[in-house]
Amino acid sequence: MRLPASFNLSPLASAAAVVTLLAAPAHAFYLPGSAPHDYSYNDNVDVYVNTLTPMLNATLRSLISHDYYDDRLHFCQPDGGPVKQAESLGSIVFGDRILSSPFEAHMLKNESCVTVCRSTVPAVDAKFINNLIREDYGLNFIIDGLPSSEMKVDSKSGETFLDASGFSLGDASDVDHPMLNNHYDIWIQYHKRNDQQSRVVGVMVYPKSIDSAVEGDNTPNCYVRDKHLYLSETEDTQFWYTYSVFFIESEVPWGLRWDHYLHVFDPRIHWFSLINSLVIVGFLLFMVSMVLIRTVSKDIHRYNAIDLAEDVQEDYGWKLVHGEVFRSPERPMLLSVATGTGAHLICMCIVTLIFALFGFLSPSSRGSLTTVLLICWTLFACAGGYVSARVFASLGGEDWKPNIVLTAVCFPTIVFSIVGLLNLFLVTASASGAVPFGTILAILLLWFLMSVPLSVGGYFYGMKHGGFSQPVRVNQIPRQIPPVQWYLKPVAAAILGGILPFGAAFVELYFVLSSLFGNRAYYAFGFLFLTFAVVVLTTATVTVLFVYFILCSEEYRWHWRAFLVGGGSAFWVFVYGIWYYASRLQFTGVTSTVLYFGYLFLFAILDFLVGGAIGYVASYFAIRRLYASIRVD
Repeated sequence: MRLPASFNLSPLASAAAVVTLLAAPAHAFYLPGSAPHDYSYNDNVDVYVNTLTPMLNATLRSLISHDYYDDRLHFCQPDGGPVKQAESLGSIVFGDRILSSPFEAHMLKNESCVTVCRSTVPAVDAKFINNLIREDYGLNFIIDGLPSSEMKVDSKSGETFLDASGFSLGDASDVDHPMLNNHYDIWIQYHKRNDQQSRVVGVMVYPKSIDSAVEGDNTPNCYVRDKHLYLSETEDTQFWYTYSVFFIESEVPWGLRWDHYLHVFDPRIHWFSLINSLVIVGFLLFMVSMVLIRTVSKDIHRYNAIDLAEDVQEDYGWKLVHGEVFRSPERPMLLSVATGTGAHLICMCIVTLIFALFGFLSPSSRGSLTTVLLICWTLFACAGGYVSARVFASLGGEDWKPNIVLTAVCFPTIVFSIVGLLNLFLVTASASGAVPFGTILAILLLWFLMSVPLSVGGYFYGMKHGGFSQPVRVNQIPRQIPPVQWYLKPVAAAILGGILPFGAAFVELYFVLSSLFGNRAYYAFGFLFLTFAVVVLTTATVTVLFVYFILCSEEYRWHWRAFLVGGGSAFWVFVYGIWYYASRLQFTGVTSTVLYFGYLFLFAILDFLVGGAIGYVASYFAIRRLYASIRVD
């Protein structure tokens, strides 16, 4: 859209416009995506099936997904057996297992009560299926790249949208006698391109439980009312699987077909969270400016006004430790590795969010978000190596060989160990979400053949630049440290310092957890990007403020404190995860509980490293600027 030449925005209005454009959900098709498929009358429309996943309704009862053709489920199979479909790396990692199905649909051809097969469920497997129904498991069909959905109305906004979380395996309103859904009404929305060709723009599936078996008849009766199907847990149960297909014309063009799926629940909450975060950042920036501009400026002016030729010069506060502030901390190698790893993860998150923000991660390309995360993690290993080398050199480190090895392998080893252990629990539970050996091998090859060389290259490039020069010299003999207040001690400072960054993001964190553990797609990337930016600013300002108070108390061991305060939000993220577990989850098995807290612990580690790197880097450059502004004899 071209604006008139006379159209002019003030800087404040321009900033508001940019924020609005970034946070508002986009109404346009995603790029890149799958190419449109034109169908003529009676053309075959493929129906694929995905894994069975627990649905997040009032509560979530499991984290284990099951393969659609699990022998215990006794679903009908296509002639010749199911055929596996090609999937992306990210799709496989997140548990997608897409296979062909016995369901058939023909463009613009309505069909009612089509028989799929007659199934027999033994009593032992009936118990397994009934438990899945009680745990609110759902089926997932895929037609022309679109997930099966149910049309729902948002109770808060009143908007109609397609809920792509699947449809119920059964009905457990009567917990003692759950009903199995064995009939599916498949509604396919199409958009006419011309008189000959149409395109699929929406898929809805509504399941029913119908005891359609008629005594003495070899065909089912799908029109039986008030006669539901119950699986007996004492004897075998025989029944029919049936389905119907209906086509509905839609005015929605193919390019906008994802609009009804990309629904942001209660956007007012997102806006409230964003405004609340901006208020927190504004308050922090005001505090930091008051401290650093007024108090510190007065101190600098007073110190610089002293005549250095005089024999007596009285130092106090943060200037008293000018000869100690750049002394190498304990375990400098570990600190440099942690900071480099955090910088690596920050680059990965920023680039991935930018891709998602501008719509380059198409929802029609399943697993694209995870795939881009893995690619960015691989490519930005060079940033981690570079930052680790410069931090290690700035801290006076000389033994660079073990440092370069730890930078390249330490964090990936921890992550792969945790994920590998959790994967063993998935394998033990016969879950389809268990990552196959071939996928594990592919990720390991990405690590060894690309990530490690890039990390080493970035490290040598950082060594070439060397460490940062320090504005003041370090005394040969360390000075004695007086006792500090309890709130400035490492653990207390980390917990207190993490409150505000967590407070800036906890609302968005709820939706992220619901997406990760509740099998819901997350689409509010505009809000997420802005929230991430606010958290970065909050973390940096809080850490600088804490470090200033620490130095004023004559405690010069600020390095690890800065990292801990920056990563302190990880503590509150883990606590919030415990609250989410207690309020929204009702797991019936030990495996799901272990998986949840394992993934939550991993998420907290990532948050700790990202926040710690932000806090340490911000504090380091703030201190360099502070001590470079004073004259030291």
